[in-house]
Amino acid sequence: MTYTPPSTDQILALRVNAGLDELAAHERFSAASPDLVEAIVEGAGAFAAGEWAPLNRKGDTEGARLSDGRVVLPDGFAQAYRAFVDAGWNAIAAPEEFGGQGLPLSLAMAAMECLGSANMGFSLLPMLTLGAIEAVIHHGTEAQQAMYLPHVVSGKWSATMNLTEPQAGSDVGALRTTATPIADGPHKGKYRIAGQKIFITWGEHDLAENIVHLVLARTPGAPAGSRGISLFIVPKFHVEHDGSLGARNDLKVVSIEHKLGIHASPTCVMSYGDNGECIGELIGRENEGLRCMFTMMNNARVNVGAQGVQIAERAMQQAMAYATDRIQSARAGSADKQPVAIVEHPDVRRMLLRMRALTEGGRALLYYAAGQLDRGSLDDEAARLRAELLVPMVKAWCTDMGVEVASIGVQVHGGMGFIEETGAAQHYRDARISPIYEGTNGIQAADLVTRKLALEGGQVLFSLMEEIQAYATGGDCLSLQELAECCRQTAEHLIGAPQGDERPDSRSLDNRLGASVPFLAGCAIAVAAWQLHRQADALPSAGLSNAFAKRKKVVARYFIEHLVPEAMGYLAQAQKGASLLYELTSEELTA
Repeated sequence: MTYTPPSTDQILALRVNAGLDELAAHERFSAASPDLVEAIVEGAGAFAAGEWAPLNRKGDTEGARLSDGRVVLPDGFAQAYRAFVDAGWNAIAAPEEFGGQGLPLSLAMAAMECLGSANMGFSLLPMLTLGAIEAVIHHGTEAQQAMYLPHVVSGKWSATMNLTEPQAGSDVGALRTTATPIADGPHKGKYRIAGQKIFITWGEHDLAENIVHLVLARTPGAPAGSRGISLFIVPKFHVEHDGSLGARNDLKVVSIEHKLGIHASPTCVMSYGDNGECIGELIGRENEGLRCMFTMMNNARVNVGAQGVQIAERAMQQAMAYATDRIQSARAGSADKQPVAIVEHPDVRRMLLRMRALTEGGRALLYYAAGQLDRGSLDDEAARLRAELLVPMVKAWCTDMGVEVASIGVQVHGGMGFIEETGAAQHYRDARISPIYEGTNGIQAADLVTRKLALEGGQVLFSLMEEIQAYATGGDCLSLQELAECCRQTAEHLIGAPQGDERPDSRSLDNRLGASVPFLAGCAIAVAAWQLHRQADALPSAGLSNAFAKRKKVVARYFIEHLVPEAMGYLAQAQKGASLLYELTSEELTA
């Protein structure tokens, strides 16, 4: 199945939802002219379709494998990665002083979307690298930035994030990896790292010249739990003072996981310090490692949310092509009894329109959030806070959406969707990890109702919903107005019910967490509907073809008429409280 970049829709989302023209008015992003934006979006799409998409099936069927301590990728991956580095696709949003292009994150997001749709497993390699760049920029010393960033920004060196350990899972505070200070010798001032990490994406490979591991570990005497964690830079090869690569560090891959999907991405078990000589250097201050790592995780969470859009786009394109080509049965009620393409049948038409509405709504939400992140980087405090609120929505709703769209894609194919040779199953298998890693979607929802809902006493969410309500007043958006109001009321309920309110005690943590997932879904759908409808409103001045404009208007209407009412049901769930969840004892529930 070939991949066709959705460049027109991406450019529309960048201009309307991310507000790229407004960003380009700032000196920092002044290079992001309309011509350059189009060139980057279309160039990234052509590169992804031509270089990475042809490797997608091979990456799935052959996968990464471990041989004599080396991770081996299928033929073609090394050449495709070199082409990616040579073309500069890794450096779009990185600062110019480190070799980047200094362009908006939202524009880099469009390039990454193309790469992920073309080959999701492969795209995880640069995705983690981009997060490491953010961590070193914000927390590294000038010497660390000078030593590592030019190579990592270019993509010649890749990077990883090492949090999880076998006994800890999502409880990062339970880690056992240690970092012992070195008092003398050639590595004086650094640390000896010892421990094991699991689920390390692209933890070992030969596509990049070096791999920069960012590793969480505990120093001697550190406080227990997450308060005693520090972050360390641990390179695969030592870096000499002149920037050249020295001997290999004392670290190795123990095994790679056999996964449901993303087979091209080596998910490694990594061992550090088996011989007592794994050397790392502290990034940031001792016991502040989790804060430093969250810089990387926040970036990764947005990029994982983008994966939901990426895989939805690819699954949708394949389903559309199959439905157009597959001839089966006459149209119900038609006088002509000749078989027709299945796209003519009502239920297939329903599935395809839902796939498109979800995919384009997810893209609108994603690019809107990216635009807020860009504004936050320009010291717009209101945008920074709104971005904080949006990140868990992007990560959780977009990835759940990607799984749904990929599942519908299998359904459109019918029995052939369950057969691996068609490729529809790969999209579903690849998509299924995205709601799990970088913090499960339950964790994202918990973050929304505990930390993010509390921002400015709830005013960050209230102002967002009020803006949506103001937009939706009148016209064909009354249901969106109602949804935004319901989101606001539910948020008030979760923050603390007014005295005399007989609904379940919203101040109970169980009630908040029990409500968190449907509340997040309702809020995310409200924002996505708003942003998708803004695209439809912008069509008269966008200069797009009549066919594209007609389709966009119908897709926006479908989202408002079908998905917004569903979201009202989610919010009804969110106000039920958690008492029913505990009506049964654990033994009764699991018997």
